[in-house]
Amino acid sequence: MKFINYLEKITGVDIYALSSFSIFFVFFILMALWAWKADKGMIDEISRLPLEN
Repeated sequence: MKFINYLEKITGVDIYALSSFSIFFVFFILMALWAWKADKGMIDEISRLPLEN
């Protein structure tokens, strides 16, 4: 039996897909806004962190 057959038997399973997509979309938009509004000096400092030793 395929995995999709198990999912079809669960009542209201579509809400999980919709809620996970909504959480991802909101998180993506918030991170994009943060990156756009962030101080360029801080972004520069964060980008150099892996190279500092």
